[in-house]
Amino acid sequence: MLSPITPHPAHPAGTGASVRGWVHSVETGGTVDGPGLRYVLFLAGCPLRCQYCHNPDTRHMHDGSPAQSSDVLADIATYADFLHRAHGGLTISGGEPLVQPEFCAAIYRGAKELGLHTALDTSGFLGSHADDHLLADVDLVLLDIKAFKEATYRAVTGVPLRPTLEFAERLSAMRKPIWLRYVLVPGLTDHLDEIEGLAEFAAGLDVVERVDVLPFHKMGEFKWKQLGLPYALATTEPPPPELTERVRGIFRTHGLKAV
Repeated sequence: MLSPITPHPAHPAGTGASVRGWVHSVETGGTVDGPGLRYVLFLAGCPLRCQYCHNPDTRHMHDGSPAQSSDVLADIATYADFLHRAHGGLTISGGEPLVQPEFCAAIYRGAKELGLHTALDTSGFLGSHADDHLLADVDLVLLDIKAFKEATYRAVTGVPLRPTLEFAERLSAMRKPIWLRYVLVPGLTDHLDEIEGLAEFAAGLDVVERVDVLPFHKMGEFKWKQLGLPYALATTEPPPPELTERVRGIFRTHGLKAV
């Protein structure tokens, strides 16, 4: 369920000064963005221009609504008992959350004071924006690696690949758990040799707990049309189940759990 952030007169969590940020939306019963049931906070702003993005309405910070971290934490606190019982927690997603690192850091700090499990859903492109203090309050990183060759990655996202790989290597050095996400798009990200390279890289990190191979879908196409943006994948169909399973098998052969 999506819900707005409303100002609260009292702020039970977060000892530091409140930080202003831009929020796109909130989902209070998320089931796919980390373990258990999640409070998923979608932030506005993203430097990537992914061809298959299902939230193109989060590209710009002004696409969201201004919010104070103290108000966000007060809202999260109302769900804290439920999230504990559901073995869930808080996930910050977007957009790209690390466009707003100070806002993220304030919310993660407050969430840890509430005793919640925390996750960061990121492309990793702005990983250098996340300092060690921010990452210390993150229990799990949902890392979206869109492709494993520079040319493919730039075609998919419009930005270079290396910052994402460097962030993954940094997480590995910190022993920070990763759930790797890979969107399988026929004709774009279905090159098996490239996937083989990604699987080898992921296995070498030694912190990847699972790999989510996500079949391409067009559920966000209507948003592109509403925004008057051309949708390059309008004629692309989802991958056949046997291809999706074959790709999962590549990750499994490298000792990774793939779902």
